[in-house]
Amino acid sequence: MANNQSRTNNLVVPQATAALQQMKYEIANELGIPIPQDGYYGNYTSRDTGSIGGYMTKRLVQQAQQTLSGYNR
Repeated sequence: MANNQSRTNNLVVPQATAALQQMKYEIANELGIPIPQDGYYGNYTSRDTGSIGGYMTKRLVQQAQQTLSGYNR
């Protein structure tokens, strides 16, 4: 992404950045997808990067459901 472009996927809770990065590394490891040391994903397929994002979303939804179900008891 060029430096003059703004990001549209801003975090609601910026303090969650480290936790989301850690989750990304864990999921990539589980899927057998190596994370590039330089942070450049240009050599990866859309399928690989999409799988990481998809599993992150799935895990976040599961965590939210567990949290909410705890309040309904």
